[in-house]
Amino acid sequence: MAYETITVDVSDKIATITLNRPERMNACSLDMAGEINDALSSEMGDARCLIITGAGRGFCSGADLQARGQSSISGGEGSYVALTRHYNPLMINLARLNMPVITAVNGAAAGVGCSIGLCGDFVIAGKSGYFLQAFVNIGLVPDGGASWMLPRLIGKARATEMMMLGEKISADKALDWGMIYKVVEDAELQAEARALATRLANGPTISYATMRKNILVAMENSYAEQLLAEAEGQRIAGNSADAMEGGLAFLEKRKPNFQGK
Repeated sequence: MAYETITVDVSDKIATITLNRPERMNACSLDMAGEINDALSSEMGDARCLIITGAGRGFCSGADLQARGQSSISGGEGSYVALTRHYNPLMINLARLNMPVITAVNGAAAGVGCSIGLCGDFVIAGKSGYFLQAFVNIGLVPDGGASWMLPRLIGKARATEMMMLGEKISADKALDWGMIYKVVEDAELQAEARALATRLANGPTISYATMRKNILVAMENSYAEQLLAEAEGQRIAGNSADAMEGGLAFLEKRKPNFQGK
């Protein structure tokens, strides 16, 4: 399908969604949120790993509620509608995706773009990348899951600093805080993301999907509940063809050939 605000490429078992409004620093309009959601549900093909990145000099500068005649989506009630009907479903769908997600952050990841940037299982940032919760600067509050995500990633004190002071967090600082996986030179960003995606796309996809689910619920579960979730996850993964292949490869002292089944 041809999209207006994103591009989608699926090759070598890797799907790449590129936010493609460089003239607006890839600001995420309601249309863009909808197109990403559509791509997640219908355009993944045989992909076993997803990369999300931005075209041009920015990853995503935040929500764009004025795009394409959407000026009526404004104010508190309008923001509520936009979040509950468009942005929140996007974040949930990314969290529940049944494959690993890599975000390759080039330049600004601000507002809801920060949440999208941090949703990856592996967040790789170029040296120019930065993360910004700018809501306080215009009298608003973080959204897109930021107030759930940030305390879990970097702790209450740093999350509070980031949200209440509204200052840029550089890629290097984000790495130091443990908020992201890796920082690379800008020119190396896409190649680095692709190399990691290739590794993950050739791994045990059912195992990865189950890990993603367990990590998501772990912060809410009790210890006993999480032990049960792990046992149930092990049942799912253990019944997969990849687990059988992994066991045979171990016995035969060879590298496993995972098929994502």
